[in-house]
Amino acid sequence: MHRFKVVVAALVALSLAACQKPTSALPDDMSLGNPNAKVTVVEYASVGCPICAKWQKEVFPAFKAKYVDTGKVHYVFREMLVGGGAEVTVASAGFLISRCAGKDKYFAVNDAIFASQPGVFEDPRNTLLNIAKSVGMTEAQFNKCISDEPSMLALNKRVEANAAKGVNATPTFEINGKKLEPGYHPLPELDAAIAEASK
Repeated sequence: MHRFKVVVAALVALSLAACQKPTSALPDDMSLGNPNAKVTVVEYASVGCPICAKWQKEVFPAFKAKYVDTGKVHYVFREMLVGGGAEVTVASAGFLISRCAGKDKYFAVNDAIFASQPGVFEDPRNTLLNIAKSVGMTEAQFNKCISDEPSMLALNKRVEANAAKGVNATPTFEINGKKLEPGYHPLPELDAAIAEASK
């Protein structure tokens, strides 16, 4: 689990360029599945968080197949910036690239960044550039994307809004408004929480 740390995305992204359904959707939420599902699962996570990447690899595919693809759960991903150094560089630039790629490619970019750990921390620029190219972006578009100040400010605003909800570590899961203990949750634990929320 990674503790939350407010950062200024602009600085790290520029440096990279140089080198009960109380859970309501927000206008800039990225989500998968049926918006009218009885259960909404929100994941607060960072693409620079190793524990989030582990969950993404080990649990998310089965979770998605069981709940999201079947319409039983509306899955919402909310962006956080955690850790320090390369983790924040990767997360801030990564989220900017995901947004630039467009809603239809947002999750594919996130998945690719998660899958690129831990190597992405050693060579963030080239790794993220290759991911951007894989979804059709040019190097010029990549450079513009990660140095776009309004996008950086919007990312910081989203992160700060999520932190204001009491989220201070990643991953944090919220099921129909009820937060689970921050950290890695295997599928059986999510099964139990989703079953409870479905009553």
